[in-house]
Amino acid sequence: MEDLRNKLNEKQYKAATEINGASLIIAGAGSGKTRTLTYRIAYMISQGVAPQDILALTFTNKAADDMRERIRSIVGRQNSHRLWMGTFHSIFARILRSEPDATGFSANFTIYDTADSRSLIKSIISELGYDEKKYKPNEVQSRISKAKNALVTPGYYASNVKLAEEDRKHGQPYILNIYAAYVQKCRLANAMDFDDLLLNTNILFRDHIDVLKKYQDKFKYILIDEYQDTNYSQYMITKKLAEPHGNICVVGDDAQSIYAFRGARIENILNFQNDYPDYKEFKLEENYRSTRTIVNAANCIIQNNSNQLKKTCFSRGETGEKIGVIKSYTDQEEALLIVNSISDRFHKQQTSYGNFAILYRTNAQSRVFEDALRRKNIPYKIYGGLSFYQRAEIRDFIAYLRLCVNHSDNEAFKRIINYPARGIGNTTIERLQTFANSEQKSLFDAVKSENIASSEIKPNTQKKLHDFVGFIENFTVKAFITDAFEFAKGLVAESGILADLQQDTSIEGKSRYENIESLMNGIKEFCDSKNSSSENSESGIVTTINEYLENVALITDADNEKEEDKNKISLMTVHQAKGLEYDYVYIAGMEENIFPSMGNSISESELEEERRLFYVAVTRARVKVNISFSQSRYRWGKTEYNRVSRFVTEIDEEFLEAKPYDEPEMNETESYGRADSFANKKSQSVRAAVTTFIKRPPVKQHTLSENFTASDNKDIRTGMRIEHNIFGYGKVIDVDKYEPDGRMVVMFDDNTKKTLLLKFAKVRIVK
Repeated sequence: MEDLRNKLNEKQYKAATEINGASLIIAGAGSGKTRTLTYRIAYMISQGVAPQDILALTFTNKAADDMRERIRSIVGRQNSHRLWMGTFHSIFARILRSEPDATGFSANFTIYDTADSRSLIKSIISELGYDEKKYKPNEVQSRISKAKNALVTPGYYASNVKLAEEDRKHGQPYILNIYAAYVQKCRLANAMDFDDLLLNTNILFRDHIDVLKKYQDKFKYILIDEYQDTNYSQYMITKKLAEPHGNICVVGDDAQSIYAFRGARIENILNFQNDYPDYKEFKLEENYRSTRTIVNAANCIIQNNSNQLKKTCFSRGETGEKIGVIKSYTDQEEALLIVNSISDRFHKQQTSYGNFAILYRTNAQSRVFEDALRRKNIPYKIYGGLSFYQRAEIRDFIAYLRLCVNHSDNEAFKRIINYPARGIGNTTIERLQTFANSEQKSLFDAVKSENIASSEIKPNTQKKLHDFVGFIENFTVKAFITDAFEFAKGLVAESGILADLQQDTSIEGKSRYENIESLMNGIKEFCDSKNSSSENSESGIVTTINEYLENVALITDADNEKEEDKNKISLMTVHQAKGLEYDYVYIAGMEENIFPSMGNSISESELEEERRLFYVAVTRARVKVNISFSQSRYRWGKTEYNRVSRFVTEIDEEFLEAKPYDEPEMNETESYGRADSFANKKSQSVRAAVTTFIKRPPVKQHTLSENFTASDNKDIRTGMRIEHNIFGYGKVIDVDKYEPDGRMVVMFDDNTKKTLLLKFAKVRIVK
């Protein structure tokens, strides 16, 4: 420990060596917080603190293992092994197993994972006779989880009028009954779920003061990593443990608090000084990861949040490249431009694909990037999730499409026979398979067999099977004569899949709904591409679902499983990227209503969390950040237009390669028409022309008048003088209010004529 000063900067050194009392270490992105925390623990041991008296809590096993290994290299294996270091759940499970008499659970209790928990909840809903359409198991599970993390037991739940009212509003008045039965069955099964590990530790310390005192005396020093991600339950446990001695050190960055949807409370870190008035504060502001440009751009973003602990991060590294700005006309083009950019950088820099990451706001956005990468034969991996086409809901719907085209597809039949639920269980499928084998027919044809009455399948179940087969046959008639998108749109609605997904309002349910929407957009894009070909347009031939399925099969089979993960581009949501870093980061879909995800309906606190999420995305990069946004996107087969995200415009222009700007909205045909015209004049390809459009100088920003208030565009008339929030003053020379794409044509004072969509344009009627 003699050369500790040489291993840490001045602020890190102070944070590592001032070990007594309460300490708040505010650690900016890439500021060496793990290194500081490691040396703080090692320093404690070197100063005579017994390793077993130190409690160090993390959020991942990897973080705990990495820290323990670093500590071992400094103070030796024996000392590092005696530390109480691990995740919240692992440490609290250890405590609960040590106190069976107090908890009422034996020391060998089972820990239920999410699937176990959901399965039990599903069986309880069935036993109680509740409608599973009203009481979706994952929705109920989410409700119970939130209650537990807020330390709400069934007893308290029953006495809380507000909770009962919320359940009634959601049409689920019997959540309490399910919750109570769930707790009872877990106890009978000698099992706890993840939330129970926190809740039961709180109850243990509340009801057994002697046990609480035992662990208060044991843990003389408490350290908590990623404190901004703690929930109320975690906060209460650690606060109780630290009460006698006050030796608590929390490390975190309020600017990276992005898990409110999981119950994380940014207030825990923001209000630390209220709990420990005599605390010491250490700010780690020097970023060792990123270039100065990236750090300065990130500062521009986060300074717009009012609810934060002020700090000014900086880097002594290279200035680095400016933030790239990629504007596209469609989301497909956005994916193509990003993939081309990666390919160019890969070959010029002679680097690894593993140094690249594409980040997006929601999982559903991955499809266009997967398709673009596959067509270029570039290896990639989906981080923290399945490939888009391997996700259960996508496989379910594609199985419907497959069975409509090929009745002999037994695997597709088995996958969807009871989805959405129609009362056909595994026993029926087994009996049907036996009968089909005896008849030497496919499962589908076996249902239609005249001999099915002789099978062991009950008559009422036979009717359900016949109804299902009849439904598929009805769509088979349309499969080879109907446009693929129209066919799929009808099938997803009439099959009940859409209704089933819409009823599930949980985070997971919304994600599945978005994935189906993205699949539909892919089918629409495929049809538009095929229908725009000269052969199809001249002959009037429609693009059928059979053609689409062949295309999907080829794309899915194109995965090269022999590639090493370390040489693959990483695709992930920004949430999944937290804690990771890459040389080159592409942040896609930077548009209003996508990122931030809720647009104008978002609350101030939600907006600030979305901004923190963007901050996290930017600070993942070491060398270069590229931000991309698209003028138009498909939503259920219809083109929608979004403006560039407000977050992009918050970055100072000096750190950007190009100024983000908005242009008059135009549909895809119009935008490519303009590109085609430009290409002919310049003897360029359309792709080169589009790229020229994207890179041309930005529009000069108009300075709004002081009394600017957007008028109701329903009042716009030809001849009116208006003020546009971007393009300035002009005269309306034409108005077309035909819904849903009503538009106006304006001749602006700089002699430019622009076409604006009424539903998006922000103008003030002057006269």
